[in-house]
Amino acid sequence: MPGVLKLHEELTITAMGAKGDGVARHEGRAIHVPYTLAGERIVATVDGERGELNEVLLPSPDRIAPFCQYFGHCGGCALQHWTPESYALWKRGLLGNALLQQGLETTIKPLINAHGAGRRRVVFHARKKDGRAEAGFMARGTHDLVAIERCPILVPALADAPALATRLAQIIDSDKPLDIHLTATDSGIDCDVRGLGPPSDRQRRRLVENFDGFGLARLSVHGALVALRNDPVLRIGRATVVVPSGSFLQATAEGEAALTTIAVEMAGNAKKIADLFCGVGPFSLRLAEKAGVSAFDSDEKAVAALSSARAEGLKPIKASVRDLFRVPLVPTELNGFDAVLLDPPRAGAKAQMAELARSDVPRIISVACDVQSFARDAKILIEAGYTCERVVPVDQFAYSAHLEMIGLFTKIVAPARKRRLLG
Repeated sequence: MPGVLKLHEELTITAMGAKGDGVARHEGRAIHVPYTLAGERIVATVDGERGELNEVLLPSPDRIAPFCQYFGHCGGCALQHWTPESYALWKRGLLGNALLQQGLETTIKPLINAHGAGRRRVVFHARKKDGRAEAGFMARGTHDLVAIERCPILVPALADAPALATRLAQIIDSDKPLDIHLTATDSGIDCDVRGLGPPSDRQRRRLVENFDGFGLARLSVHGALVALRNDPVLRIGRATVVVPSGSFLQATAEGEAALTTIAVEMAGNAKKIADLFCGVGPFSLRLAEKAGVSAFDSDEKAVAALSSARAEGLKPIKASVRDLFRVPLVPTELNGFDAVLLDPPRAGAKAQMAELARSDVPRIISVACDVQSFARDAKILIEAGYTCERVVPVDQFAYSAHLEMIGLFTKIVAPARKRRLLG
């Protein structure tokens, strides 16, 4: 079967796409070319609706030198070549465009740069090549591994993470493709190896024998403990939490701090708050400094960690296991709360939003990591009579098209309930 003909074309980039690619028009169709900027004249290899950059003939005045030697090869970052000011405007615009597509308008606050010291969690892919293990990230849009020696967007505690991932994969010595999850905690690095399946006796023995040399706090395979030096813990507000293996955390500590600070402010004078999709409790533990919290999540280990958190001076937190996708809280359960916060996975919380829309909860705080799902869920609330007071975009996924956001939705409540809230 003959291959598809790929053509070298001169193109003018006229806009930036939602994934950070430059977009050109060619023969009546849009061509997406990574690592380009609006206004640039380029030469690209065109294949369908995709282009591969060959040469920049006329660079944008916003083009800057990337700071990472792997940029353009590793698929982890898309936009290191763009000035921070233009990048920030574009990223804030992703949220505005998503809302406009749903016919919604609200106040969008300036983008908060929450990259801080860097990402505190990372997944390295490890593969065997010529009998030796390599670890790194996949090239953009492919399954080709780009082995790396360092990643400058990680926190300093993960500076040696690529070498650590490579060594772990070498010791495991598996022909299977591995994903090595590393998380920097306050008491050391937590590691969970996935893709291996149950380790053989030999693999387990080799991991245990070499554990002290890894410098890890904990080592697990698919969440099952292999070796432990000390519990991986995080300080969250006034509390200390032992983080279960594989638990979700915000990408950066600064991102978590920004989101939780905004959430506390948005909660106002609420005395009873529900935290939906609570995880290990980054929002619950800070909201409980001023209000009683009922927290819900389907992750049993995360709920247990929240329930066991060591804390001082907090209001009561009741944490419960519940699958909010299949069994969302209904209005008869929701109406007892003065505020509800929810931080669902990337796909959003359509079923739970539909129940919230039927409730008379006066304040809903929506946290999301996808602009499209946030806008879709926002429309459900607005069509039910809620007002979106404001949305704050928080950039903890620097140099990528991913964006975190937090929005406040309010609803006029019956006079009797209003008197109770104010009283």
